[in-house]
Amino acid sequence: MTITKEIVEYAAALSRLKLDDAETEDMQKQMSAIVDYMDVLNKLDTENVEPLSHVFSISNVMREDEVVPSYDREALLDNAPERNEECFVVPKTVE
Repeated sequence: MTITKEIVEYAAALSRLKLDDAETEDMQKQMSAIVDYMDVLNKLDTENVEPLSHVFSISNVMREDEVVPSYDREALLDNAPERNEECFVVPKTVE
């Protein structure tokens, strides 16, 4: 596939980029190099290769769920500058 100036300008417009003529030419060369490399990768024999989602095997490490006692509400509220029966009182932030 040949990367034309029009393709670069279209991609720049989609990306909301303003490229001058020199930048457009540089981008055209860079995009052509990327597409050429994809052609090299397409020539590789991958028939006996299984598809991967990750290079390394991933396992989710989860800790056991333990029920533990919560902190004493009164002890926590003792440090509050202002409180009501069971909560901290804070200034109103939304009108």
